[in-house]
Amino acid sequence: MSESTAPSDRHADTTVLKFGGTSVADAEALQRVAGLVRRAQRSTRPIVVVSALAGVTDALLAAADAAASGDAERMRPQLDALLERHAEIAGRLARPEGAKGIRTVLGRARGEIAVLLERVAGEPARRPALRDEIASYGERLAAALLTAVLLAADVPARYVDARHCLITDEAYGRATPMPSDTEQRTRAELAPLLDRRLVPVLGGYIGATRRGVTTTLGRGGSDYSAALVGAALAAAEIQIWTDVSGVLTADPRVVPGARTIPTLSYAEAAELAYFGAKVLHPKTLQPAMDRDIPVRICNSHAPADPGTVVTARGDMRAGTVKAIAHKSGITVLQISSTRMLGAYGFLRGLFEVFERHQTVVDVVTTSEVSVSLTVEDAVSLPAIVAELRPLGTVAVESGRAIVCVVGEGLRTTPGIAARVFATISDINVSLISQGASRVNLTFVVDEDRAQEAVLRLHEALFERERVDLDEATAAGELTP
Repeated sequence: MSESTAPSDRHADTTVLKFGGTSVADAEALQRVAGLVRRAQRSTRPIVVVSALAGVTDALLAAADAAASGDAERMRPQLDALLERHAEIAGRLARPEGAKGIRTVLGRARGEIAVLLERVAGEPARRPALRDEIASYGERLAAALLTAVLLAADVPARYVDARHCLITDEAYGRATPMPSDTEQRTRAELAPLLDRRLVPVLGGYIGATRRGVTTTLGRGGSDYSAALVGAALAAAEIQIWTDVSGVLTADPRVVPGARTIPTLSYAEAAELAYFGAKVLHPKTLQPAMDRDIPVRICNSHAPADPGTVVTARGDMRAGTVKAIAHKSGITVLQISSTRMLGAYGFLRGLFEVFERHQTVVDVVTTSEVSVSLTVEDAVSLPAIVAELRPLGTVAVESGRAIVCVVGEGLRTTPGIAARVFATISDINVSLISQGASRVNLTFVVDEDRAQEAVLRLHEALFERERVDLDEATAAGELTP
C-alpha cells in the first residue's frame, strides 16, 4: 500500500481484542470478557471482535444443510435452544432494558432464519450466499449480546455490523477481503466511535460484497477479521483471546508437557498456524505483518499468563527450535514422468489441475522425473488423479501425517536435521521438505506413528535441552 493511502497514527493507542467461541461460551465466560475489556479501557481504546457462542455456527450450518436436503425442521429445536441461550445470558448479565432488547433481536432473527431456510430449499442456485447469510447470525447475535453485557458493566460499548466494515469478493464460504475497500469502510465506521471514547463491538468471520450481500471468511476467520480491523486503524496491538496461554511447543493433547512459547516471529507463527497449531488462523498474520503490528495470544481463563507475542523478529537465536506442529489426514501424491526431463511448463500444467479443483497443496518435493506433494482436502481427489494421469504415472498414499519442526535459523544451523532424524530413525519418513522456508523442516510419516514422532522430538529438542541446561547451570558452566 502506498504511503498516501496508509492510515495515520491517530489511533495508535487502539488495541483490538478478539474473543473466540470458548471465551464467550456461557455467562461466566462473558463476565470475564467484560472484565478484560474494562481493564483494557484504562490504558487503550479497545475494539472488540467476537466469535459466535460455542456451537452456534455449527448448528446454523447444519440447519442450512438440512434445509437443502428438504428437512428444514430437523434442526429447529436445537436452533431454538441456542437462541434461548443468548436470552438467558442477557437475563443474567445485561440491564433489564438490555435483556429486553436482546429478546427483541432474537425474535427478529428467529423469523429471518426461518425465511432463509425456506429459500435454501427453494433456490438451489443461491444456496452458497444464503448459507453465508444464515451462518452470519452466530457472530451478529454474539456481538449484540456482548454489547449489552458490556453496557451493564459500565463499558460504553456500541454494536457495529461487521458487514459495513469488511468488504469481500463473492467467494461465499471463503471470501477474500478487498484491502482498500475494507480499510476505508472500517475507518469510516470505527474511527468516529473511538474518537468519542466508545468501544466498538463487531462480529468476526463475516463481511459483505460491494453489493451488500453477506459473506463469510471461512472457519476460524474471526482472527482474520481482528487482524484486518487492527491493520485498517494501525492499532498498537492485536490480541487473540482464547482458552490456552499462547502458542505451545506442541499439541498438548499429544505432549502433556508442552509449554508456552514467549515470542515468535511472524514467519514462525505463520508456519505453525498453517501446519496444525489451532491457536491462530493461518491468514491472521498477513495484515499484522503489513503494518508491523504485534499479535498477542492470551488466555481468557488465565489473563495473568503472559501468553505469546508475535512480532517481526521474535526471538532470533540461531538454531533455536520453537515448536513442533503436526497435521493428520494427509494424502501424498507422486507423479512420475520422463516428460519432465528438460521440459518447461510441466509443473505449471500439474498445479493448474489442483487450481481447477480448488485444492490446496501443502508440501512439494521434486526430482528429475517425479513430483511428490501432499493434500489435506481429498474431496476432489478422484477427479484430480484422473486429470493427472495424462501427465504421468500417479501413485496415491493415504493415511499420512505432516510433522513440522519450526524455528528461526534452522536452515543455517548445522546438526539440527541430523538430530531430528536420528530421534525418529525407526519411523519411516516418506517425504522431506527443507529450504523453501528458513524456519521449518517438514516431513511426512505414517499417520499412526505421527504422535509418537512428535513426543520423541519434543523430548529430544525441548525436555532434554532443559535437562542439559539445568545440569550446566548446576555445574557452574553458565555462571558469568
